[in-house]
Amino acid sequence: MKRTPFVLPVLLLLAACQPAPPARWTGYAEGELLYLSAPVAGRVQRLHVAAGDAVTAGQLLFEFDPTLEQAASAEAEARSRSAAAQAANTDKGRREAEIAVTRAQLAQARSSAQLAASDLARQEQLLAQGFVARARVDDAATLVRQTQARIAELEAALAVAQLPARPDERSSARALADAAEKGLSQAQWRVQEKRQTAPAAGRVTDVFLRPGEWANAAQPVLALLPPTQRKARFYVPESELGGLHMGDTVRLACDGCGTPIEAKVSFIAPGPEYTPPVIYSNAQRQKLVFLVEARPVKAEDAERLHPGQPLDVTR
Repeated sequence: MKRTPFVLPVLLLLAACQPAPPARWTGYAEGELLYLSAPVAGRVQRLHVAAGDAVTAGQLLFEFDPTLEQAASAEAEARSRSAAAQAANTDKGRREAEIAVTRAQLAQARSSAQLAASDLARQEQLLAQGFVARARVDDAATLVRQTQARIAELEAALAVAQLPARPDERSSARALADAAEKGLSQAQWRVQEKRQTAPAAGRVTDVFLRPGEWANAAQPVLALLPPTQRKARFYVPESELGGLHMGDTVRLACDGCGTPIEAKVSFIAPGPEYTPPVIYSNAQRQKLVFLVEARPVKAEDAERLHPGQPLDVTR
């Protein structure tokens, strides 16, 4: 009995040396769904996946009826070709056959000018011999001037025929061709957007529209949950928050999950809140807590988390 006073201090000392139990919090798994839609309206023609299917990045998910957009694309392509041809035409002169006619007329005019010059020389010679009147020489000289003027006219016409359109007309034609090309790009884009693929690997969680139903622009057709969008949400009491930082490693445990899942803290709420009225915990009481989120380190581990699933979180 005399040793009793010494037993209690020893027990207290041993208790103080024991390591503190690891921090333990409760929370739940959550998924940030991707609601996939098309930026254009249309009737759902085909669904290539069903709820629960695992898909890979780039896999075709659904298609809208592209009939109207394909027709518009064909029309825009024809308009683009027409505008491009008109723009190219303004860079050219007249047709080669038309230029050939002008060249033939010019050759004829030059021959006529040679004949007129020869006749003038002959008339001047006859005038000097006194065989013709002065009026005959004047007529021959007039004919020479007329043929020379005709040559000048045809030479100018030939030069003009080989010129392209005026700069303003060519600029206008090129602008119209560019506008038609942009219209074609828009039409082709609308055709492409009738087929939507998966932006990332994941699992289809829900399908909202079926083949034959009409979808407005940006109306979700299905929901996709990538592994990187699965996370844990849990609440940390204010008294324990100081020991938790962004990037810290935590372990997630759940019923039937097997080995704990390693996760990194990705978000800590900037302000406190009261304990939510519904939380997976055996003991509920009103106290200040901070919302914390953590994302699994490995994508294969993230697949083991199911949105709404209760979790136990430890350091």
